[in-house]
Amino acid sequence: MLDRWQAYRRDALRDDLVAAFIVAVLLIPQSLAYALLAGLPPQVGVYATVLPMVAYAALGSSSVNSVGPVAVVALLTAQAIAPVLADGTPATAAALVLAAEAGLLLAAAALFRLDALAALLSTPVLHGFSTGAALAITLSQLPALLGSPARGFTAPQVVSSWWATGVVGQAWTAAFGVGALFLLWLLRRRAQALLARWLAPATASLLARCAPLVVVAGAIAVAWVLAADARGVALVGTLPAFALSLALPPLDAALWWRLLPSAVPLALVTFVSSLAVAEGLGLRRREQVDARRELTGLAAADLVSACSAGMPIGGSFSRGALNAEAGARTRAAGAWAALLMALAMLLLSAPLAWLPRAVLAATIVIAVLGVAEWRAFAEAWRYARSEFVVMVLVAALTLFVGAEAALLTGVALSIALLLQRSANPHVARIGRVGDTEHYRNVDRHEVQCMPGVLALRIDESLVFTNARRLAGVVAQHLATLPDTRRVVLLMSPVNAIDFSALEALRALHEMLAERGIRLDLSEVKGPVLDRLRAGGWEQWFRGRVFLSHHQGMQDGDAPPP
Repeated sequence: MLDRWQAYRRDALRDDLVAAFIVAVLLIPQSLAYALLAGLPPQVGVYATVLPMVAYAALGSSSVNSVGPVAVVALLTAQAIAPVLADGTPATAAALVLAAEAGLLLAAAALFRLDALAALLSTPVLHGFSTGAALAITLSQLPALLGSPARGFTAPQVVSSWWATGVVGQAWTAAFGVGALFLLWLLRRRAQALLARWLAPATASLLARCAPLVVVAGAIAVAWVLAADARGVALVGTLPAFALSLALPPLDAALWWRLLPSAVPLALVTFVSSLAVAEGLGLRRREQVDARRELTGLAAADLVSACSAGMPIGGSFSRGALNAEAGARTRAAGAWAALLMALAMLLLSAPLAWLPRAVLAATIVIAVLGVAEWRAFAEAWRYARSEFVVMVLVAALTLFVGAEAALLTGVALSIALLLQRSANPHVARIGRVGDTEHYRNVDRHEVQCMPGVLALRIDESLVFTNARRLAGVVAQHLATLPDTRRVVLLMSPVNAIDFSALEALRALHEMLAERGIRLDLSEVKGPVLDRLRAGGWEQWFRGRVFLSHHQGMQDGDAPPP
């Protein structure tokens, strides 16, 4: 153990400490902002950052992924706990239960090796959800940005609340909010280029990412000088003394049961988005990310957050990228950042009390609009209109109905599209290219077709969703080729075959036999051939199996294998 510590101190400690300091300073305003977005006291965001980062550092797999409160998870949290607040349940208690449920679900997924569940949220669903969430979050922050008491997390909620209050905004609050929004936008666009005039590109990029801290510090100073609270500006206010209280979340069975349906999509989004962050950053650093360990690390972070007065957490691309650019070498940088953040909260709680909430709203708006997937919609429109429709529908549902309905609809539509594609297997008639042994689609290439032999290539695995169409597809080709004596199926693209497909293959064999046509197969993969033999196909199959398709086309009278 001592040798490992000495090696770490020699090779990585300094770089990890530098990265930890930069990330810790940035985490404070972000954590406060996302706690407010979730409808929780601002200090909850800090509690959800400190110990969860240590837990992830101990069990996660990414060296730079930074966990804590993030915008999308905060939005899901706000929408999940909103219904129980009407019953008098404290928001903090509901958030603790939700974090615990998400952590337990992630832990169960890790235990049973269910990391493949990430595939349920396809790329179009993720793009649509992230864009819709960015718009919903932006809309929910506009009242705070302008000084209106309106509240809500979807477009109808915000608009109706705004209409009911009749208050568009408050002048001083709007000045802070809009001013901060403009400065943050300007710094995002110009800070790096300006700093690059005097600094190295890497250093300029790193400092540009920390530019929001300048806006936050300036807003605190201006609010203090102008006594902004006396002018009607809502401030963060005095934060309670920083003290991590360790306790189990409320053990209220009714509350746990009521929040469980919301915890499922929250856990899925947490895993998928965090895994995307870890893998994206890992590619940059040529680092392998273990999906199961990511599940374990996120589960531990959520459970620790639930036991330390926190809220549900996730991985952040902006913080992870900043961590990587700052030179973090190991996961220990996250633990050091947690320690430094705790120290900063002990020292900076008094200045933070003067931070206008409108400025925090501005930081949220800039952050979420910066990660919205606008270009993906145009790309999906050009590539596949059905995927574009899924993206638009998921984004619209997120904005107008809610995140849970959007995610459930997105998953259902993705599965429906998958079933539609798999239910219509692509079967191509193929012919020989010149004097080669290559066979290609007759509709795409100049090929030679052998008289009396129908050669077809099956471009899908044969399973229950598409197997029953096989005989019909072959019959359609035979209708245009009445002199066919043999059908040769090129099976190299077929990776799997189930019992339904075995029965469909038998039906095709019998249909052809009644017409006096022999069915042959070529280039059958070993696992597929094993399944055919396990199904007892030797009892009824009378054709031949060829090692290569060219052999099957040229040597039709070869003895069976």
